[in-house]
Amino acid sequence: MQNLIFFDSNYLFDNFLPLTFLRPSADLRIGILKIHEKWQKRLENDQISFLTKNYLQDKFKINFSEKNIYINGNLLPNENICLQIKDLAENESIFLGEYLLAFVSKKKFENYENLYQNAQVSKVQKINEAKLLINIWDLFLENRDQIVADFELITKNRKSLPIKDPSTVVYGKENIFLEEGAKVKSAILDAEDAPIYLGKNSTVELGAIIRGAFAICEGGIVGMGAKMRGNSTFGKFCKVGGEVNNSIFQDFSNKGHDGFLGNSLIGEWCNFGADSNTSNMKNNYSQVKIWDFNTNNYISSNLQFVGVIMGDHVKCGINTMLNTGTVVGTGANIFDAGFPPKFVPPFAWGNTNNFQTFRLAEMLETCQKVMLRRNQNLSKIDQKILETVFEQTQKYRFWE
Repeated sequence: MQNLIFFDSNYLFDNFLPLTFLRPSADLRIGILKIHEKWQKRLENDQISFLTKNYLQDKFKINFSEKNIYINGNLLPNENICLQIKDLAENESIFLGEYLLAFVSKKKFENYENLYQNAQVSKVQKINEAKLLINIWDLFLENRDQIVADFELITKNRKSLPIKDPSTVVYGKENIFLEEGAKVKSAILDAEDAPIYLGKNSTVELGAIIRGAFAICEGGIVGMGAKMRGNSTFGKFCKVGGEVNNSIFQDFSNKGHDGFLGNSLIGEWCNFGADSNTSNMKNNYSQVKIWDFNTNNYISSNLQFVGVIMGDHVKCGINTMLNTGTVVGTGANIFDAGFPPKFVPPFAWGNTNNFQTFRLAEMLETCQKVMLRRNQNLSKIDQKILETVFEQTQKYRFWE
């Protein structure tokens, strides 16, 4: 069997911080599936590994075989690119401009620089079009199309669980798929224009309104009276309420209460306090600037709609107000009145006027408590990764 190795390029990896502080790019969820899961299904291959940052390699292992297919972790698969990669012979590569997309080699590359150098001197195939995620906001921009593509991939030749609840109103029944154990009660599901996917053992509670494209994964809950405006994805065991539009949650994160969230990207193990709200458009309708980890400065997204981008293990107190284009670093804990700054450094604790450092030992203790509530455990490997990120991000905490 061919060995798929998903590699992180340094520039693109940093473009997707803070979401990639704790994972390779290919482990990000967009649409219904994670990026590497899309490739596994399309190439019918379960033998995968990762070439990523050194501090992540203990968790995301790299394995080699006689035929290694190195695939850019930011590349989204479709029929054309899959066929092109399948046709690659030994020492052949595919480039999109300066970006390496794929390379086939028996060699064992243990860092991106060596991989890229060898690919440049291989037999290079240049292509002009591919779905490569370059900027972090591409995740929510592409999410609708990815839900549609994943829906077709996952549900092909399968039959949905029926919706038996007589009080649930359904539009576009053929575009709705319920996995085993999914439950819907007295809700409105509108899939006339785009699909709705309800994962295994997921729940849609009383009075929820959902418009496609929409996906909630295994064990997820859409709360009572929630308004899901479409183009949104919620990973495994997420809880969501209030009003949400065009946003992606990775796994195990909660927005259980009322409040608006739009055009946003949320990591794992995050929690929004009651009545938290996010602005996704500026009052003067101008383009939104966001914090960029590559330049350590604010850059223009060239978009009018950008909400919040939030790393893993972030907690927001009740009534938290997040401004347009706010970036919140991994492990931050925000509370108290007022708008926090548009860049909240990783492991920050407090509010605008009084940020301190969330002490690592206390932060790890909180992580363990939160994870145990979902029958998960903070492993020694996870703890080591968080310790490394804490050290690497000290430069952003200007008060230290």
